[in-house]
Amino acid sequence: MRLLRSTLVTALAAAVAGPLLVSVAPAVSADGKHAHPQARPHTPAPIVIAHRGASGYRPEHTLAAYELAIRQGADVIEPDLVITKDGVLVARHENEIGGTTDVADHPELAGRRTTKTIDGRPVTGWFTEDFTLAELKTLRAKERLPLVRPGNTAYDGRFAVPTFEEVLDLAKRESLRRGRVIGVAPETKHPTYFQTIGKNLEDPLVRILNRRGLNHRRSPVTVQSFETANLKALSKRLRVPLAQNVNPTGRPYDHVVGGDPTTYADMVTPTGLKALARYADILSAEKNVLVPRDASGALAAPTTVVRDAHRAGLDVYAWTFRAENQFLPADFRVGTDPNAHGDLIAELRTFFRLGVDGVFADFPDLAADARRVKQMRIRSRV
Repeated sequence: MRLLRSTLVTALAAAVAGPLLVSVAPAVSADGKHAHPQARPHTPAPIVIAHRGASGYRPEHTLAAYELAIRQGADVIEPDLVITKDGVLVARHENEIGGTTDVADHPELAGRRTTKTIDGRPVTGWFTEDFTLAELKTLRAKERLPLVRPGNTAYDGRFAVPTFEEVLDLAKRESLRRGRVIGVAPETKHPTYFQTIGKNLEDPLVRILNRRGLNHRRSPVTVQSFETANLKALSKRLRVPLAQNVNPTGRPYDHVVGGDPTTYADMVTPTGLKALARYADILSAEKNVLVPRDASGALAAPTTVVRDAHRAGLDVYAWTFRAENQFLPADFRVGTDPNAHGDLIAELRTFFRLGVDGVFADFPDLAADARRVKQMRIRSRV
């Protein structure tokens, strides 16, 4: 697998299929830059990536959510990265933190509330780039979806906003404790926006990885982005795997700013995937890119994107798998309550059969269970 290279193979072998696993190092040119990869054999044990941690059970992007995800069997934890006023990378889904912290309960910070244009849209709230790390550390995380996950609100106010380095420390500590490699897949958020305000995300990211000895082919780190220009630039500075995130509609924001008409849909054509593979190792796709839904919300026929991406030498990851009915295809909903849990394992098995190489899940325990069933079936046939 490209994500985390062979560093995860030992962990997965212990957890699932052992000799069925295949690990292929990325194609890297003599100068250390990414080269066009070769088509690689399919690997039957998908990687489980904890989407913002075990965010189905704890407030997202907290050390508690990441630690729980690891205990539940996640191979990789995912911190979204934004930046503080004093240049520290921190884990938040967005730079606006009104919905994920108790900042609104701090009257001394009321004057920081403002409106900014983020990726072409006006956003009102409090923004990480207006706070020093010390100020952010006075805040506490809260559940982003309290009506959907009311049980998670019991943890509101308990956990601080972690830095990227604290997430790396946790992964290292848990890897040693558990005897398996825990990967980290940071996503750089709004890179074009941050460039325009003089808060480059890539420089501190590269510095941290270099300083920690993590900028190498077998590093347990993968860098993601919805934009392309920063990934292309990083492909010349990093030797870790890079993942291009794609939505079903729209364009990368750097394309919008730069006047590039290439859409996400263009990027997942056979021609687009070959171009993508020149700078990235992984296609990380929203589920509907791989299996669209019909007018009733049920799954329609799969696209050819997984096959085409594999032929281009890319691994394919799908996101985001959530247990609540409102996020599931109609095929797997149970009852009529949109916040009740449906059959997430059945949905995951559908995508596993399609041949995806990894899944981002809010409920990593269920993803690990679905993978375990898949491996039991494979073993029964060999």
